[in-house]
Amino acid sequence: MQRTHYCGDLNSEHLDQYVTLCGWSASRRDHGGVIFIDLRDYTGLSQIVFRQEVSTNAYDLADASRGGYVLQVHGKVIARDAENVNPDLPTGAIEVLAESLEVLNESKPLPFAIDERSYTEEKTRLAFRYLDLRRPEMQKRLQIRSQATQAIRQYFHERHFFDIETPILTKSTPEGARDYLVPSRVHQGLFYALPQSPQLFKQLLMCAGYDRYFQIARCFRDEDLRFNRQPEFTQLDVEMSFVSEEDVYALTEGLLQDLFGKFNGIKVKTPFQRMSYDVAMNEYGSDAPDLRFGLKLVDLTDLSKGCGFQVFAKVANQGGVVKAIRVEGGSQFSRKELDELTDFVSQYGAKGMAWVKLQEEGWQSPIAKFFKPEEQQQIEAKLGLQVGDLAVFGADAQSVVLPSLGALRCEIAKRQNLVSADDYQFVWIYDFPLFQHDPQTNRYVSVHHPFTQPNLEDLENYALNAPEKIRSRAYDVVLNGVELGGGSLRIHQPQMQQQMFQLMGIDAEEAKERFGFLLDALAYGAPPHGGIALGIDRLIMSLTHSESIRDVVAFPKTQKASCLMTHAPSTVALSQLHELHLRQTEVPSSH
Repeated sequence: MQRTHYCGDLNSEHLDQYVTLCGWSASRRDHGGVIFIDLRDYTGLSQIVFRQEVSTNAYDLADASRGGYVLQVHGKVIARDAENVNPDLPTGAIEVLAESLEVLNESKPLPFAIDERSYTEEKTRLAFRYLDLRRPEMQKRLQIRSQATQAIRQYFHERHFFDIETPILTKSTPEGARDYLVPSRVHQGLFYALPQSPQLFKQLLMCAGYDRYFQIARCFRDEDLRFNRQPEFTQLDVEMSFVSEEDVYALTEGLLQDLFGKFNGIKVKTPFQRMSYDVAMNEYGSDAPDLRFGLKLVDLTDLSKGCGFQVFAKVANQGGVVKAIRVEGGSQFSRKELDELTDFVSQYGAKGMAWVKLQEEGWQSPIAKFFKPEEQQQIEAKLGLQVGDLAVFGADAQSVVLPSLGALRCEIAKRQNLVSADDYQFVWIYDFPLFQHDPQTNRYVSVHHPFTQPNLEDLENYALNAPEKIRSRAYDVVLNGVELGGGSLRIHQPQMQQQMFQLMGIDAEEAKERFGFLLDALAYGAPPHGGIALGIDRLIMSLTHSESIRDVVAFPKTQKASCLMTHAPSTVALSQLHELHLRQTEVPSSH
């Protein structure tokens, strides 16, 4: 037997027992005739003591060992001296007096320290990911990920869901992000696509009568990356027949309540708050609002139409919006900080940021002179401004003002320490628009996907003259400003699905070419159905208080969709390209 115990499992109950441990040398300390090595595996570490009088051979091997060496130690568990007990360590009351040591493998000098205290640039960590994954912090996150996915499977098995795998090599039906394409060797000139989601297959499973399906699925999207996105990701995919939105809400809330209770010790209150898309956008500037603090957006468009400040008046009279945020006690912000906030909103397309501090003597602001006393009073009343407060304003097209002020409220909350990491505010966002107009193609595209069921009343009222006003039966679940997932009730009638395609400018021939298999399936008695998909990576981020998806994925890509460890993507041999009937037209640049 190579080991009898794991390094993190030993405690005072094992005193006087002989144990064999295996692991990595985490640190080594030479006290002259006595050497201490912290031996670590994924469970934790144990302190190993090497004394010359106990074993000269083990002592000499320990003396030659360095950080990263793989060791096997056999010895007796003894109590630490009282002054050396470490109460912060589970194994801190004991140590192992080594009687033998075998070096199972040596290690080159480590490029960075593998502990919780040392800072290492992320680029280096990703290049040596197999070493980074040894760090206790990373191992804890991936342990939680493993345990959480087991808990998810248990939750759905207890509710009689089928766990069914869907294809990875499938047909390209791009909607939104680009597909990753895979050339076929057997079928010259044809391509598979990697799935952006199992959406169509899970709907086909409902047509097949499986009624309750779930899958922890790998998905792929060739899109621009951010801190919470990866080109390949994992999602919990769920679909049910004969359900309403309330059924999906209840199922999802129960799962999240279960997970946050088990892994964070948090008692999640259900049902979650509900908020329409319009309210979320108009009051928080985001369809994924962070509700842990106030700082709501207040509309001043009507008040601005006749005001003396022409910047506001012009925007208000030409179809734009004027909105403001009241920052309680915000008059303490310096001019430098206000300039920084102005630069911040410029990242979101804002041309500037007006501001007003309300002091005892009145308005302190570069724009104060443009407003009459009665106009100032109206704005103060609308915002609820008190002496010592700050008001920040945005005036532009709605598409600029909402995201810029939405991001600004979060930035201000961070600067004012209004955000509590231990506060969990879940909310369902519903009544999303079904379509949005794409000016580049001059057609309507689906906000979620083309298989989302419309609000039937809106469909009847607006299909012919204002499709952008049609609401969908889609919903997102949001936690503290992060969308954990989303879903919808689906279209289950082929006639309605054809109508959706027509509104998107997809004619019958194109619809048959791209989605004929779905339309055929709907025509053979598809049940009403709906579901949701939750991002596993984002969920684990929330459970572990991580700042980036890369911190909860074993082998992530960078923001340029490359792997610094394996150097993927990479060139391939010309013979491989010939087999796939491909020809390289440009020499690829290095990345």
